[in-house]
Amino acid sequence: MNYVLPLIITFLAGLLMLVSEFIPHKPFESLVSELEIWFMIISGFAIVLGQISLLKMNIFKIKYKSEGWKYCIVTLSAFFIMLLVGILWGTESQAGLLGGGERIIQSIGEKPFDYIFKYIYQHLMASMFSLLAFFIASAAYRAFIARTLESALLLVSAIIVMLGNTSVGTSMTSFLPQSLNFLHLPNISKFIMDYPNTAGQRAIIIGAGLGIIGSSLRVILGIERSWIGGKK
Repeated sequence: MNYVLPLIITFLAGLLMLVSEFIPHKPFESLVSELEIWFMIISGFAIVLGQISLLKMNIFKIKYKSEGWKYCIVTLSAFFIMLLVGILWGTESQAGLLGGGERIIQSIGEKPFDYIFKYIYQHLMASMFSLLAFFIASAAYRAFIARTLESALLLVSAIIVMLGNTSVGTSMTSFLPQSLNFLHLPNISKFIMDYPNTAGQRAIIIGAGLGIIGSSLRVILGIERSWIGGKK
């Protein structure tokens, strides 16, 4: 019984959004715009809830000395430093409680929030992605081992595409006459990327879209209730 009102609201909101896609006129336009504003407001509260959850989880780990609790101290320190400098001096486009921080800008060239984000966070993020490159290379090596026909096709096409985008690959087929231009590695690489690759990507996108439609319909019709604490 406690689920009835949320399910009714979800059904009406979902039905309204569906109808507005087919009838983009009044009153649906204004109603959908209002719902989008509500969504942004709810998202703001969700961000606050996520921050509270982050603080709670890290504080408990530090309190009970859980595995990796020292990293939680770094996380909380960074969180409060960014929060503090953002509130006091604001960001690039917004002033803080202490103004725009003109003296600090003269000293370091930017506001503290933007300085930390640009020169610390972005470099840390780049380091993280550079480490992920090794895992991607390892996964690619395992995927490209020609155990089956499909993996062999993947291996051959990957080699052609990589060679076709290098000067080595261009020189390997440069001796072919202009009449056999379609056999040049760069052209073969372009053909693979433009046709088989694009077709595969579109098939994945269509499959993902159908999955989203199915999941959305389950939520709208009240079949999926895990989001309100009910059984699936």
